[in-house]
Amino acid sequence: MTTGAHHELAIVLFAVIVLITLGITLWAGRRGQAAEDFYTGGRGFTSLQNGFALSGDYLSAASFLGVTGLIALYGYDGVLYSIGFLVAWLVVLMLVAELVRNAGRYTLADVLALRMRQRPVRAAAGTAGVVVTLLYLIAQMVGAGSLVALLLGTNSGLAKTLTIVAVGALMIIYVTVGGMRATTWIQIVKAGLLLVGAALLTVLVLARFHGDLFALMRAAARGSGVGQAYLEPGLKYGASATSRLDFFSLGLALVLGTAGLPHILSRFYTVPTARAARRSTMWAIGLIGGFYLMAIVLGLGATAVIGAKTVRAANPAGNTAVPLLALDLGGGSGSTGGVVLFALISAVAFATILAVVAGLTLASSAAFAHDLYARAWRRPGSREMTDRQEVVAARVAAVVIGAAAIVLSLFAQQLNVAFLVGLAFAAAASANLPTLLFTLFWSRFTTRGVVWSVYGGLVPAVLLVVFSPVVSGAPSALFPGVDFHWFPLENPGLVSIPMGFLAGWAGTVTSPEAADADRYAELEVRSLTGAGAA
Repeated sequence: MTTGAHHELAIVLFAVIVLITLGITLWAGRRGQAAEDFYTGGRGFTSLQNGFALSGDYLSAASFLGVTGLIALYGYDGVLYSIGFLVAWLVVLMLVAELVRNAGRYTLADVLALRMRQRPVRAAAGTAGVVVTLLYLIAQMVGAGSLVALLLGTNSGLAKTLTIVAVGALMIIYVTVGGMRATTWIQIVKAGLLLVGAALLTVLVLARFHGDLFALMRAAARGSGVGQAYLEPGLKYGASATSRLDFFSLGLALVLGTAGLPHILSRFYTVPTARAARRSTMWAIGLIGGFYLMAIVLGLGATAVIGAKTVRAANPAGNTAVPLLALDLGGGSGSTGGVVLFALISAVAFATILAVVAGLTLASSAAFAHDLYARAWRRPGSREMTDRQEVVAARVAAVVIGAAAIVLSLFAQQLNVAFLVGLAFAAAASANLPTLLFTLFWSRFTTRGVVWSVYGGLVPAVLLVVFSPVVSGAPSALFPGVDFHWFPLENPGLVSIPMGFLAGWAGTVTSPEAADADRYAELEVRSLTGAGAA
């Protein structure tokens, strides 16, 4: 087989994955049309199935390719980056999973509205939900365009544009036709493929070094070009006090942001009980933890086998480290094994992108239809929307949001998308998490506190990034030719997350209305026992 054959085989496997996921969508779309089917898949998934779906939602292409690439290029500091993603799930398990499942129905705003005035609370929470998921969605789609173009051996703008449009069209179909049931099964299939692919490469890497991890680490240090510094802290984040603060800010956003991501929170409503929600979180922790352990081996393996110089030459961010490693482990670019393994791993990466954008689109359409359109924007005294009308609105919202994401992603093709992922986590940690924790655990929390907490975290998170080195004042900035930055950190979490908590407290203590003690007691009993849960 020729050296270009891996691109052709990758295209064939991409097509197979698209056909499989479309088949799942059509099958799921015939299973039910009620609101509960569209938003939660009928709450019929087991804890194991939901655990796979949670891990599928969380392990995006950024995890499979980006984190592994960071480990390949920066060694110890790249491993620290992956730890932030994993530790976040302990916060989800301890503070969120069971309580959100018991207290909510479809979205985060359902939890807040149990003890607060509906219209202002749903307006704030729904807006934050759409903004956070849209930021995440744009980053995934722009990444999809760049990734697929690289994997197919071209850097043309047309290839990236066509990829973004195709991924956007597919995600609209998945959500509008199949709803949560289809999205969940796509996530399960994707998670299985991802774990099997990572496990296969891990075994091959370890076999190359006869199972000796120390030999692998020594070879990685040699291949890094920086020697022992590769295995020590400071290669990426230790250059200055500002870079260390930036890493702390990023870690804070990753650890706390997961518990506020709308597409993660919505997963807890797909299981029948709070116990199943807790067990599905434990399954997710095990699966995600196992994946990141394998990612460490793959990152080290890429540097040890093909070298950091080759990884960086193919993609400065290291995003193609895993496919290049697969090509070498299979026997090289001129071998059948190398071609097949490269194509398989590339197809897994493509499936990862499709699954994540479907979950994000569903979460944003649910926030728009269920919280904003059906409740926050309805005139007082008007007749409530039926479930059927709400599902139609959610499907229309999925088309509109999907189209908006496609257009924005096309304009953002040349931009650095890494900050969008960090901003999505920071915005979720700044706006959603303080509001959720105050609602569940602070009896004095009021409606004004909710609104102030959401906007008091969301707006600073966005503004601080606008005036950060990510946008201007640095060679790698979005606008390198101008300099209007005054905020020194690339991730705003260190400032915006405390501001979200502070704004919630200030809104509560200055509120003219007192908290309803009876409604808080009702929420407390329901969240802890499940009494009255949907």
